[in-house]
Amino acid sequence: MHILISEFMDAPAVEALRRRFDVRYEPDLVERREALLQAAAAADGLIVRNRSRVDAGLLAAAPRLRAVGRLGVGLDNIDLDGCAARGIAVVPATGANARAVAEYVIGAVLALLRGAYFSTPAVAAGQWPRNALSQGLEVHGRTLGVVGFGGIGRLAARLARGLDMQVIGCDAALPPDHPAWEEADVAAVPLDALLARADAVTLHLPLTAGTRRLLDAGRIARMRPGAVLVNTSRGGIVDEAALAEALRAGRLRGAALDVYAEEPLPAGSALAGVPNLILTPHIAGLTQEANTRVSDMVAAGVTIALTGGAAQHARAAS
Repeated sequence: MHILISEFMDAPAVEALRRRFDVRYEPDLVERREALLQAAAAADGLIVRNRSRVDAGLLAAAPRLRAVGRLGVGLDNIDLDGCAARGIAVVPATGANARAVAEYVIGAVLALLRGAYFSTPAVAAGQWPRNALSQGLEVHGRTLGVVGFGGIGRLAARLARGLDMQVIGCDAALPPDHPAWEEADVAAVPLDALLARADAVTLHLPLTAGTRRLLDAGRIARMRPGAVLVNTSRGGIVDEAALAEALRAGRLRGAALDVYAEEPLPAGSALAGVPNLILTPHIAGLTQEANTRVSDMVAAGVTIALTGGAAQHARAAS
């Protein structure tokens, strides 16, 4: 059986797959759509990250496909209905990068509230902005608002409570009386109430029709003055132009974005030159440790999907 890997995967996991399968590992295929479609024709298994579009066109080009491994958790780049119709197993790395993302969130909240880490060029040039940078905020006693209370949101909440923050949350899939809230010692509140109360807001939502542009100009305006925003989920959830305007106007203290409506972020976007803004290239879930966990989990899941399916076919034939 053949496995095609179109984006970066940890080397030991690739080698583990090669011991069981014929593996074509070309992490730059994501940049070459036509070559990806041609290569998919021979694939029984396909492993991707977030940039390879496993859409109707790719599925049509891959008649042998039986498993899609997703090196991450977001599935908006995969045609789930199309996979289900074909009986193709979809294998995400659920939970494998949660620690990496949660630590990114807490680090960003600390940096943005303190506001002391944007001064390197000025200090290196001989300036001494000590007075300007002496009004940073501590997280102790402040409120973190977690929007989306799945595994990553819950871990971010736990880390925040370790810093003596208060935590509130909202999740449309979890009613206020769900035991998860009490177990985490987190108060469930409506979204607009969360935005009005939280000193820091972190987003942990899938991109769906219901969450697209969830934080539009109106909701960003409802955020507590001087609050900070961290988005490590999906870029389409935040109105980037409205966020840029709120930062330029000083209504928000800062923001950290790891995801964007269009990736890579185009040069000259609305976010260019915006003050108190941290931009990273969709790497919140990528650490050496997380890469290993994610790759190992997906390699194991795809192996089970392919070999288990083969065993079932053999039993059926007998």
